[in-house]
Amino acid sequence: MAEWLLSDMGATHTRLALATGDGLRPETAQRLANTDFAAPEALIAAYLGSAQVSAACAGVAGPVRGQAAQLTNLDWRIESASLARLTGAARVHLMNDLQAQAMALDDLAPGHLDPILPGTPDPDGARMVLGLGTGSNIAVAYRVGDRLFVPPAEAGHSGLPHLDEAANAVIVALGREVAHKPYEALLSGPGLARLHRLRTGETRDAPAIVAAAGDGGPARDTLALFARLLGAVAGNLALTHMATGGVYLIGGTARAVAPHLTGTDFASTFTARGPYAGIMQAMPVTLITDDMAALRGCWRALRQRT
Repeated sequence: MAEWLLSDMGATHTRLALATGDGLRPETAQRLANTDFAAPEALIAAYLGSAQVSAACAGVAGPVRGQAAQLTNLDWRIESASLARLTGAARVHLMNDLQAQAMALDDLAPGHLDPILPGTPDPDGARMVLGLGTGSNIAVAYRVGDRLFVPPAEAGHSGLPHLDEAANAVIVALGREVAHKPYEALLSGPGLARLHRLRTGETRDAPAIVAAAGDGGPARDTLALFARLLGAVAGNLALTHMATGGVYLIGGTARAVAPHLTGTDFASTFTARGPYAGIMQAMPVTLITDDMAALRGCWRALRQRT
C-alpha cells in the first residue's frame, strides 16, 4: 500500500511519521530539532532519504494562505509545490498545526486524555483545542456527518482581556513591548517566562518557573496569574465558539502547567460568564498528552480526502 508522509512543523521541533490509508505507523515517528536544518525541505529530505510517498500532509505552526504556509515564530516558509517535488507526492495538503490537532480528536486513545475540569459534554457540540507551546492558537472541530470540519484560526494574536488589577498591570507592561498585546505573548512557554519577568523583574525560563512553583514564592504567584489569564482567555474563546463538546489543552507548556491549575482561579475565570455560567460549567476541560496528535490529525485529513 502506498505510504503517506505526515509532519507536524512547530517553531522548535518537527515531528514526522509515515502512514497508510489504514493508519499511522508509530515505529516510523521521529522528532527533529528545526535548528539543525536551514529550511523545512532540508529537514524533510533528511527524514525521507531516497523514499517517495504518494501523499503528504503538513500541520504548520502558522497561517496557511493559498498553497503556502509561513511559520509565525520561525523564519520558515513551506509551499505545496516544493513539498510535492521533494517527496514525489501526487497529493499535498497544508494546514495549521492546531487544525491538525483538532482533526485528531476522534482518534485519540483514552489514556492520552487527562481531565482537568469535569463537565457534561454535548456529543454533537463543537470541540475546541487550545495549544500552548512556543506560541498559542486554537482550532474548533465540528462534526458534519461522519467527517470532521476544522476551519483555520489564528487566535494567538488576538488581544488579552481586561481582568483584575494585578493582571491588568502586567498587560499594560506587555503593551510597552508588544503593542497589540496578543494572548500568546503571555500564554505560551516564552510567554510564561515573560509574565514572570514583567511581574518580578527576574529572568527565568518556563521550565525553571514550573519547577520552582512547588516551593511557593514568586514562581507560584506567576503560575497563579498564568492560570487566571488562561481561564479567562480559554473561557472567552470557548463561549465564542460554543464549544459544548469540550475544551482540550495541548502542547508542551499545557502539559507542564496542567498539574498546577488545581487550587488556582483557572476554573472560576473560565466559567465566569454571567447568565452563561451554566453552559461554561458543563464544558469539560481535558489535557491531551499524545505527542503524535497532530500527525494523527494529518492522517485523518488525508483520509477524508481519499
